[in-house]
Amino acid sequence: MSNITFTESSGLNDSIFGKSQAPIRLFIEKRGEAFEQQSVIKALFAMSSSKHYAEKLTSLTGMDGFKAVGENGTYPTDMMQEGYSKTIEHMTWKDSFSLSREIIEDSKIIDLKKKPAAFINGYYRTREKFGAAIFGGAIAGSSTVSFAGKEFDITAADGENLFSEAHPAKLTNTIQSNMFADEFSVDALGMMEVAMQNFKGDNDENLDVAPDTILIPNVHSLKKAVFEAIGADKDPATSNNGYNYQFGRWTVIVWPYLNQFVTEGSTPWVLIDSRYNNEYGGAVWLDRTPLDVRSTIDEATDANIWRGYSRFSAGIADWRFACIGGAAGASKYLDGTSV
Repeated sequence: MSNITFTESSGLNDSIFGKSQAPIRLFIEKRGEAFEQQSVIKALFAMSSSKHYAEKLTSLTGMDGFKAVGENGTYPTDMMQEGYSKTIEHMTWKDSFSLSREIIEDSKIIDLKKKPAAFINGYYRTREKFGAAIFGGAIAGSSTVSFAGKEFDITAADGENLFSEAHPAKLTNTIQSNMFADEFSVDALGMMEVAMQNFKGDNDENLDVAPDTILIPNVHSLKKAVFEAIGADKDPATSNNGYNYQFGRWTVIVWPYLNQFVTEGSTPWVLIDSRYNNEYGGAVWLDRTPLDVRSTIDEATDANIWRGYSRFSAGIADWRFACIGGAAGASKYLDGTSV
């Protein structure tokens, strides 16, 4: 079900306005359900609810693990330390539309559907665009992104851009990179997967990063290269059709909303570990207040006004969930100029 609440003010149950409330509400709910089913952000963000003004996101280093103590040995004390932290404040989002008394009296079906449709489409499209702005800004190498007239911080908890060649481990100062210049290919896909599997934690501990998702803008040459690389069980690069170990292992997300952030002629591609993202909080989406829709009557014009109110925000905490290829200005992995 769509996560929308409705409030109706007094005076809406008369013969003129009362008959329009239930159909419009049902229409808004159905449109909301359709958008939620098609939403990309739930595949790219760790979705969570919040009950506070802001949320502090932090990571913890791994434990050293069990030790051999022998018979009747004492229990060793294991420790975890706090890594970098990031605070995300919720943003308030509002919109409204109105239906004149004449539209409702005359039962103009087109307007009774068109305006609620544009309203709910606008809400869910705003969410998709906001999510795309965060990823798109990060792909473009930005530390902030301007969206809907507000400036949002999209750096990771360590203070670096999401994609950076200089991510410092908090406790050891080891520098790591999740940013490479390699254009997409079967070899680049395999090598960047290895790079992510070798990511270390803030205490240089081994992690269990295992990318499973490929995120790309809607660019024909890039789509062709990706699906050629992973779409057959035989290796497309060999004349004897050797086994293609990349077949059947990837979820591909083609997101047209990213196109506006991509420099013409460039073909960036992003690998994501969806499980790590959800469990450790990489790209985090926080819903504070679900869409609350109020229906009231304007005493001055007799118009039926529908207002929407919501609070949510998103940001980046742990950068290790993602890695980018085809990044301008970065080092290449395959030619040996990077790790």
